Amino acid sequence: MVLMKEIPTGSGVHKLLPNLQHPGKCVNVIPLKDSQLSQIHQVELANFDMQSLVAIKTYSGYTNVSVVADALVNGLIVSNHIFQTNETNSGVIADVSGCRFAGMVYQTNTTVYEPSICSTVTCQASGVATAVSGCASMERCQGNGSCALNAVCTVAGSIVIDFMGGHQPVPDRCGYALLRSPALSGVQVVGVFKERRSKSVSFLERVILQLDGEGVEISMEQGNRVQLDDTLLMLNATAQLVHGVELSKDQTGVTVKITDSNYNLSVLFDGFTAIIHMTGPPGAAMHGLCADSSATLNQERVTKHSTTDCGTQYEDSTTDCHSTTAWCNLLKEGPFAACNSYVDPKPFIDGCTQNLCEHPPEDDFKCQFLEAYAQTCRHYGDVTVEGWRSQTGCSAGFQAICRDKFCSDHEFCGVDSITGETRCLCRAIFASKYKPTNSYGEPIVCEKKSASVTLANCLLKDKGIDYSILTLNDQTCRGEMDNVTHMVTFSSNSENACGTVIMANSSHIIYKNTIMTQNLSTSDMIVRHDNVHMDFSCYYTQPDVKSLAIRLRHSSVIQHISFGEWKYNLTLEAYTNPDRTEPVDSNTDIALNEKLWVELKADGLDENMLAMVTDSCWATNQPLPAGTLRYDLIIDGCPNPNDETVTVEGNGMGMSNHFSFNTFQFSGKNGEVYLHCKVELCVKHEDTCIKSCSQAHRRRRSAAPKYLDKNSAFISVAWTY
Repeated sequence: MVLMKEIPTGSGVHKLLPNLQHPGKCVNVIPLKDSQLSQIHQVELANFDMQSLVAIKTYSGYTNVSVVADALVNGLIVSNHIFQTNETNSGVIADVSGCRFAGMVYQTNTTVYEPSICSTVTCQASGVATAVSGCASMERCQGNGSCALNAVCTVAGSIVIDFMGGHQPVPDRCGYALLRSPALSGVQVVGVFKERRSKSVSFLERVILQLDGEGVEISMEQGNRVQLDDTLLMLNATAQLVHGVELSKDQTGVTVKITDSNYNLSVLFDGFTAIIHMTGPPGAAMHGLCADSSATLNQERVTKHSTTDCGTQYEDSTTDCHSTTAWCNLLKEGPFAACNSYVDPKPFIDGCTQNLCEHPPEDDFKCQFLEAYAQTCRHYGDVTVEGWRSQTGCSAGFQAICRDKFCSDHEFCGVDSITGETRCLCRAIFASKYKPTNSYGEPIVCEKKSASVTLANCLLKDKGIDYSILTLNDQTCRGEMDNVTHMVTFSSNSENACGTVIMANSSHIIYKNTIMTQNLSTSDMIVRHDNVHMDFSCYYTQPDVKSLAIRLRHSSVIQHISFGEWKYNLTLEAYTNPDRTEPVDSNTDIALNEKLWVELKADGLDENMLAMVTDSCWATNQPLPAGTLRYDLIIDGCPNPNDETVTVEGNGMGMSNHFSFNTFQFSGKNGEVYLHCKVELCVKHEDTCIKSCSQAHRRRRSAAPKYLDKNSAFISVAWTY
């Protein structure tokens, strides 16, 4: 029978039990008759807000009443606690108010040391219990009154949640010491951060275990890749021992374990979250962001794993923070509630909210923060959160879709927002160099008679372009993918022109090619990409018209030409013999009417496509521009018809030609004569580069290039000394 009636403060019950501070709400009357407790008539249980009492009404006397009361309340409270009681003419009444804490009940207004939780528990009259732990902040009770180190640090996204529950984001893309301790004999755990789709938010990219004593680095990277220095390790669920470190890989990620001087360190990294767990005797010194996440980042930065510009911070657009906050608050509800008494969800909620608010939703990282909390709880309290994926709609997670997926330094693994497939996506800072100009890679490189264009495959994929369907003008020439950088290079050279078109005008010789979508067959009914047409070109440029002067009594002159993208050398040298093996130098004495041979040579040009033509040569009595007297030796590519000593050989047939003449001096002047020549670069086509002179030299036909613009023309190259 339950009596629902108010028992006001000041009633007879309150007078019998002065500790009662609140009015009664209800009384549950239980008639009772038992052969062993025959003197009991009934038991009354009453509720007084935060307090409660039990009353035992008897038929006669007070024999063993205290024993009966103790027997009735045993199991609800600790039996050796002394409760306030009052005996009446017909029974006994007792205040059985208490507090519940960590699965146990304590009497009000008492303080008890509880060895099972290594804490001093105080139960206040209000029914609220508080506990003061005897363990340090990074220690856990062993259940027998002793404490031991049992600390977990979680790095999720850009958030470091340290051993004591403090947290802060890493705002840049540098490497930081997460943990180092003298207890681990020089072992250091380093976290390297990088941006993904947003420039302003960084994520944990890889975790490095440095074994300083042996100069060894074990790097846990994206896609569950593990490298020992520069060697890729092949791991599975069976642990391998490498330099005293246990290494294994399974569906949860990569795990490393170290045991040193009674201390145990384990690091689990799944490509997004690192769980760093350390156990051992109490009192170990700890350093790094896991020991104190509020430490100055500059103090914990690891230079070896930080680029010079890694500290630059960027601003980017934010997403819908209202829906993000609601999502992150799931860590206080439903299946995660079981974790809350072991792991404070607040730093995880704060980190989840900050990261997701500042990062575009396309990458769908929201489930990874829930995963990080569940993993941390399992390490702290050995509590498994059941059914959280099905209740939140989260799939197998990031670590599953990107397992064994290798991306280059400028990429990260994610889901294509168009196709829904997993692929390597461009990092935001890398892509920002190209997207404003709608380009796909680096500028053209023109060197060593070749032209090449390098494109980023992730940029092509962003536009739905498959690099394998792209060709140059010659469709047999395709791009080559670098397996490490994932950059695609298209190239042509003098040996394989790949359909290069050569065009000439008064100032340039231009080599032009095009990267394009290959011609589709008629059976290809549909296409799912835009047509690609990217022109690129290299060229030779002529400078202002000048000349190169040489005193015959001196050695040869070489001028280095560098215009536009391609470089080449032009050489002019005089000899005293027809085989051109004895060059004129400063000690050579040259007599009048002595024959000299002069050779002009070009080096670094495309000999398959171009020829060098000596247009004119002449002599002056002084260096230009001071010279006033001039005598022509070669005019329009041919010998001066008025000087029978001049011969010209090989002009326009290749990258060199030479001529000869008999020496002379200007009337009334000294013996110094200066020689000047002007040359031209000519695009080979039939015999257009070979001069037709009255000497009727036999002409050789030049091979015509496969691709030639019909507007070809001569280009003058000036020399000066």
